Amino acid sequence: MTLQIYNTMSRTKEEFVPQEPGKVKMYVCGPTVYDYIHIGNARPVIFFDTVRGYLEQIGHEVNYVVNFTDVDDKLIRKAEQLSTDVPHVAETFIAAYYADLEGLGIPKASSNPRVTENMPLIIDFIRELVEKGFAYENGGDVYYRTGKFEKYGQLSKQNLQELQFGIRIGVDERKEHPEDFVLWKAAKPGEIFWSSPWGDGRPGWHIECSAMAREYLGDTLDIHGGGQDLQFPHHECECAQSEAITGAPLANYWMHNGFIRIDNEKMSKSLGNGVLVKDLRNQYKREAIRYFMLSTHYRNPLNFTEDTMEQAQNSVDRIANAVGNLRHRLGAVSVNQEVTPEFSARLDQIRQQYHEKMQDDFNTPDAITALFEWAAEANQLLQQDVVNATEIHALLELFGELNAVLRIYTDVEPELLDEDIERLIQERVEARKSKNWARADEIRDELSAQGILLEDTAQGMRWRRK
Repeated sequence: MTLQIYNTMSRTKEEFVPQEPGKVKMYVCGPTVYDYIHIGNARPVIFFDTVRGYLEQIGHEVNYVVNFTDVDDKLIRKAEQLSTDVPHVAETFIAAYYADLEGLGIPKASSNPRVTENMPLIIDFIRELVEKGFAYENGGDVYYRTGKFEKYGQLSKQNLQELQFGIRIGVDERKEHPEDFVLWKAAKPGEIFWSSPWGDGRPGWHIECSAMAREYLGDTLDIHGGGQDLQFPHHECECAQSEAITGAPLANYWMHNGFIRIDNEKMSKSLGNGVLVKDLRNQYKREAIRYFMLSTHYRNPLNFTEDTMEQAQNSVDRIANAVGNLRHRLGAVSVNQEVTPEFSARLDQIRQQYHEKMQDDFNTPDAITALFEWAAEANQLLQQDVVNATEIHALLELFGELNAVLRIYTDVEPELLDEDIERLIQERVEARKSKNWARADEIRDELSAQGILLEDTAQGMRWRRK
């Protein structure tokens, strides 16, 4: 099996071959930190975390960079609304972003560079473009000269004539051509600014990713990812900026996830139908949120409804029950035999199904199907009167492999401390004395689920961990 990735640049699936064997350089456009992230922002967060996880699972070392846009018009407006400054707004919502990541069970990226911490290299990048004739200054603003870059439109499959025809709004007279885009904005009175060869100002949106991707990962990325909405103009402009400087492709593989709709409507502020991740986490388990995001192929649109979330919750509960039942049954297992060839073959088939689907452009919906095949196998085993402990361990080991990337199950029960165990055992002794068999059985089951074995000895009840 070889990993196939749908490359937006070629519009075809291609075999994934990193530039350096065993190492992957991946850049994904991160949030503009002026507000809490919404469910649309969460889709690339969860999906590209899954990409990273699977690449690591098959043996790659992944350098995963996600940037923060911590200065732009939106942050300036938010600072005005809150009667504070831009750095305070950025710090507030970067902290909120990390809290959402933690709440979703997602590890941080390898690095999260910020625009404000990389201003010198952004200015140097713009200076290079000006020196090469790809950019020009007018009135303190600096613009990219799209007509000079012959491949402009290569990613979005548009040409300059089509883009010019599509312009409906008034064109900035300081531009040489309507489709030119800003690299450096002259500061308005009272705005945050940095000094540059063109006067005080701040960078345009597109330039930051070109500069930081080059600084942190080099001239050419293995994978550049983001939402479908970034394909044009953001990623198109990145290509133009970076390739004008380096002469090399900005990325060998471009990946874009589809949009999220809310009750079959486009999510927008005007409709007031946005769903914030922090609110979603209060309503649903993080495993259900992740299941919802991965249950549709990443390139397809995804529709959020209360019904789909309830279905996701039921699905992850079904998987969790299978895992819990297996672990519970280990406490009552009476045999420990070798796994039969037939049983081993069935597990290998499930493992192969998972990897085949993940290697087919990260087909997570069908990879999740392999988990339900696993659950069916687990439930069938548990129906037997006498269960082989070795087979349970083999099932749990396979589940760990499949779930390590999909992560739709989490061990959330804290391990009992010794004093808690002693207290429960004493409570069970008292329950048996008073013939409260239901409570006694309940405590026994609770301890067994925590991996605690009870033993009757001449000195009384003892316990040990499995």
